[in-house]
Amino acid sequence: MTVALMWEARASEGRGEDLLAWARAQELPREPLRRETFRAPQDRVLVLTWWDAPFDAELPELPEPDGELIARAVHRWRFDSVAVG
Repeated sequence: MTVALMWEARASEGRGEDLLAWARAQELPREPLRRETFRAPQDRVLVLTWWDAPFDAELPELPEPDGELIARAVHRWRFDSVAVG
C-alpha cells in the first residue's frame, strides 16, 4: 500500500523564499519513495511524500517551522493512493 503525506504551510509576509528554503533543507530520518516540493500564491509551500506503508503507520513528517517563519499552523493530511496515471 502506498500512502502520501501532505505538509502545507503559509509563510509570514515576505518570507516565502525563506520558508521554501527551510522546507527543502529538512531531512527526514528515513527516505520516502518520493518527495516533491511545491510553492503557490500567498507564499504557500507544499511538500508531498510517498511511503510504502499502511495508512496508519508511524512515518516521519516535516516539523513545524519557527513561528516567525509561518503565518499560521502547518496543515497535514494523509492520503491513500487509489490510481496512478
